[in-house]
Amino acid sequence: MTEQARSVGVARTAGSWIAVAFDGPAFVEAVATDEIGAIWARYGEDAELIVVGVPIGLIGRVDDAGSTGPARGSDDRAQSAERQCDVLARELLGDRARAIHAPPSREAARRRRFPAARRVHERTTGAQLTRAAFEQSVAIAAVDELLQEVPESRSVLRGSHPELAFRAFADEPLDRDPSTAGGYAERMRTLAEHDRDAPPTVQSAAEAVADADVPIEGVLAALALGYTARSDDATATLRSLPPEPPTDATGLPMELVYRSDAPL
Repeated sequence: MTEQARSVGVARTAGSWIAVAFDGPAFVEAVATDEIGAIWARYGEDAELIVVGVPIGLIGRVDDAGSTGPARGSDDRAQSAERQCDVLARELLGDRARAIHAPPSREAARRRRFPAARRVHERTTGAQLTRAAFEQSVAIAAVDELLQEVPESRSVLRGSHPELAFRAFADEPLDRDPSTAGGYAERMRTLAEHDRDAPPTVQSAAEAVADADVPIEGVLAALALGYTARSDDATATLRSLPPEPPTDATGLPMELVYRSDAPL
């Protein structure tokens, strides 16, 4: 690196972690790696904020979700097993609400086979675990282990979701899947409206990780999270869903952050 990377966005895609780094408003670099620990080793000392596109803050028991009132029946247990930030994000995303999956519980995220993870998740939360949520388990557990084992990372890493980041920048829900041509165009337009230098930045980031054979939608996701992390005098405020997030059993906030001039 020729410059310090103070703001970093990190997305998980096609088995790789993609990081996009900024120093103030200036793009620094994009890298792809197999391990979230390598990203922390590269940026953790200098970064002021790293926004990661996987859930941070995991439910361990049914009453860890930040819900109000005790769970009385199976329906109540399933509802309270939802993180409030995920529920709020779905309400904002329109047709893209299906991109937000209720993550596995902390114990279930460490199971490597779906049947075992599903049983553990149901036992600890009372809710069903979807296959799509389980497929995020490796990434979720890796970030959670970093946060548990490296205490100083807790003041730097924040959880978000690329779709929420795009929603905040566009000021309206997006319509198309990011893997389609229409979805690519929609997200490119959103980034360009947010930052006039976004098109060349996208090109530079894509070229930097070309050897990793990652899909372009993964690059756009990392950039959206990088713009969420990026801070200078001209940027909007970093906000969270919910505004005052509850914490999980280990003290991690269960939140999704975004950047905008006004609360969504």
